[in-house]
Amino acid sequence: MSGIVDGRVVIVTGGARGIGRGHALEFARQGAKVVVNDLGAEVDGTGSSGAAADVVAEIEAMGGEAIVNGEDVSDFDGAERLVRAAIERFGDLHVLVNNAGILRDRMLVNMTADEWDAVIRVHLRGTFAPLRHAAAYWRGKAKAGEPVDARIINTTSSSGIYGNPGQGNYGAAKAGIAGLTVIAARELERYGVTVNAVAPAALTRMTENLIPAGAKGADPDDIAPLVVWLAGAEARGITGRVFNVRGGAISVAEGWHAGPGVDKGSRWDPAELGAVIPSLVEKAAPNALTNGRIPGRED
Repeated sequence: MSGIVDGRVVIVTGGARGIGRGHALEFARQGAKVVVNDLGAEVDGTGSSGAAADVVAEIEAMGGEAIVNGEDVSDFDGAERLVRAAIERFGDLHVLVNNAGILRDRMLVNMTADEWDAVIRVHLRGTFAPLRHAAAYWRGKAKAGEPVDARIINTTSSSGIYGNPGQGNYGAAKAGIAGLTVIAARELERYGVTVNAVAPAALTRMTENLIPAGAKGADPDDIAPLVVWLAGAEARGITGRVFNVRGGAISVAEGWHAGPGVDKGSRWDPAELGAVIPSLVEKAAPNALTNGRIPGRED
């Protein structure tokens, strides 16, 4: 098998089902050696299954190479073992796709501390920990004078970068991942590592209450082409970006930036701000809708 990532070694976390499964299979079709990491848990993070082994079996049936890894990516030491497993089995690591996640949706007034902590841990810590260990490996190679052309592709969400009621824990974690992506890109570029993120929209176990069955562009397999391309040679110059992707639609998410402003040149008196802040807000673009479009500019 050969393709745009031929011979590259790839870790896909949360690779047993849904979007992650699509990533793992497409990487294999395009010639990569794949580590399919997944606990096999339910959508809320409980339980386990052998779903990752099924994906590996599919890859092997098409003539590809893959292994199962069951480490908990939110465990710092477990994430290190995951990175080491890829290197020990395939001799190197070139790409890390952070895709693992769970849902425990709740309106903020009803959310428990455990529901908050569990989602933040899996998504945000579960992105940081593998990223940190992979980055340390690539930094070590670069410091030793070895060539590095590595990729990190994180998974954020419209719930995080645009906002969605009922997903305060999930959205906060995903917003954190988007911010981490930009920071990591700036830190790791000197070592030959690019860091990007995708905000996918697709019908999976995690979105079945949000996206109707049969909706246009809802196939989770449609996310993989962009992720695989970002892992390839042509994407070497692209880093620190977040991409929206649904079906065949791809767009670049534009992050926070300074809008209308004023500088008095000295400290404000709070009483003065009533004549200042409302006019600044009126001049500023409104926050984007959940679909990423700014109201009045949906076209």
